[in-house]
Amino acid sequence: MSSSPPDERSKVGREATREALIDATAQIIVDEGYAAATSRRVAAKAGVKPALVHYYFPSMDDLFVAVLRDKAETNLQRQRQAIAAAEPLHALWQLSGATDAQLFTEFLAMANHRKAIRSEISSYAMRFRDLEEGAMTLALKARGIDLETFPPVVMSMIMGSLARMVLHERGLGITRGHDQARAFIEQCLDRFEMPAWDQQQPAAERSSDPASTAAPEVTSNTIT
Repeated sequence: MSSSPPDERSKVGREATREALIDATAQIIVDEGYAAATSRRVAAKAGVKPALVHYYFPSMDDLFVAVLRDKAETNLQRQRQAIAAAEPLHALWQLSGATDAQLFTEFLAMANHRKAIRSEISSYAMRFRDLEEGAMTLALKARGIDLETFPPVVMSMIMGSLARMVLHERGLGITRGHDQARAFIEQCLDRFEMPAWDQQQPAAERSSDPASTAAPEVTSNTIT
């Protein structure tokens, strides 16, 4: 017999149902496009009665905004982890081509018709781009690259946009030029990537202790 109070168990159950509806909606959008995410389809996917969809989310816009916020926060956390990686630009490139990128592509299309989504995705996109640009700035500075010749915001936009384009076209069965595009980006990433921390230190200051030569953690707090 559970020792949890009834109210607490009820709250946990409500949260679980809400999360199930959010996850089901996101999966339908990725698999079939946002137009397929009706209340009945979402309910069937989540394994609940259709009435529960509108019990938790009075309108489909409310549900879509909840999905966007939930997945955006998850993606921002992944972005921070990518920035803290030993090769942040490579990690960000991989993140830009992940499945969640396809979800946000659908939200971009949805934003053309739904003002609530337009406002939310604009806010999220600015936060994501600020962090992405900051990581690019740090890497280019560490490499001694001229920031006027290679503006960080432009470089990060090219990298992210190309990754999302490849993902979108692959979903349509278009692959022409993809191998060349990936090879080109990989060459750019290798050239502009944040150098290893031990390579930035004078030889006399380097230590044979792996702990002392680990790459410093780079988070959003270090990006200005």
